[in-house]
Amino acid sequence: MLKLALSFSIFLLILSCNSIEKLTDTQITNAKNQLSLLLEEAMQVNRIPRTVTKENKIRWCNQDFDWTEGFFPGTCWYLYEITNDNKWKIAAEKMQLQFEEHKYKTNNHDLGFIYNTSYGNGYRITNNNNFKQILITAANSLITRFDPDVGCIQSWDVNSGWQAKRGWKYPVIIDNMMNLELLFKVSEITGDNKYKNIAIAHADTTLKNHFREDNSSFHVIDYDPETGEVRSKETAQGFSDQSSWARGQAWGLYGYTVCYRFTKDEKYLEQAQKVAKYILNHKITPSDGIPYWDYNASNIPNEPRDVSAAAITASALLELDKYSQEDYSSEIKKILKSLASDSYTAKLGTNNNFLLKHSVGSLPHGHEINVPLNYADYYYIEALLRYKKAGDKHKIADK
Repeated sequence: MLKLALSFSIFLLILSCNSIEKLTDTQITNAKNQLSLLLEEAMQVNRIPRTVTKENKIRWCNQDFDWTEGFFPGTCWYLYEITNDNKWKIAAEKMQLQFEEHKYKTNNHDLGFIYNTSYGNGYRITNNNNFKQILITAANSLITRFDPDVGCIQSWDVNSGWQAKRGWKYPVIIDNMMNLELLFKVSEITGDNKYKNIAIAHADTTLKNHFREDNSSFHVIDYDPETGEVRSKETAQGFSDQSSWARGQAWGLYGYTVCYRFTKDEKYLEQAQKVAKYILNHKITPSDGIPYWDYNASNIPNEPRDVSAAAITASALLELDKYSQEDYSSEIKKILKSLASDSYTAKLGTNNNFLLKHSVGSLPHGHEINVPLNYADYYYIEALLRYKKAGDKHKIADK
């Protein structure tokens, strides 16, 4: 009987693995078909899609500067990598040309988001020397925002816009952890450790000041640029200063996983594991693994979900699982299966041809609530690609 029970358990395990692998292939095909429709619209107007407006029209990226402008070209690079269909490569190259000149901008921290996802993937796949030079230029612009007295890259300027109304002097947001990958990569490309050293300083300062005892993250830490001391710990996109904004937790998880990849410093691995534990074990998280937009929002369960946070988390966990002694395979599978369901994946030709539904940009600002977002699609495609690569070895990750 014991042998029969073990055989049946092994059969269920194999069935489960085959099921998720088949689901992954199906979702990649769905993504290719759905995003092909979005690509057709984008190429007709030569614009980069960002989200959907309240009037149910595609909202295109701001051509002056938009922190999300790299994600759709990056998605095209991933689909080119998966399918080897040259139309995705042509599209990626054409769209990222629209913001190439933004590599000189020094008034925003989002250059890592923008260039790592677009030109960074393009360089990884094609080894194009021009792409390499653009990455270096963008990194040089980004590090101008680093202050050694603070030990961080400043996120937002505070002399205009809504940020000027908050009384901040040197705000640093948890999102900024995602810009460090560009610096690590450029150090590898150039052999110059100045980029890596700035990334490490930023990661260390953020590790010291951004996290609470339970390893949830504050959104904004405002520093005194003269002394480097913390002035305040607040939020901009979360429910309250003391709450845990869901996408912020995902940024922290992803960011420290990347830091460990490049440095092999155990403290970064430990922090990524701690943040993963907070996300995966939170009592408020619904059984399908898709979080509410903020873990402390006041009207749960009648609060919007944030699919973008789930997609980022799934992709980060797939990498973290390669390094950690913890086994995240069941959580990865749960999130991927949920995202693949009709609840979150749009049917072909709907959702203005974006792939995923039900993300939240900034609820306190009244922007992009319960809509598709180009970065949710990007990190979901990245997660599917990572899973497929690991699945070729018939397991989630090499341990």
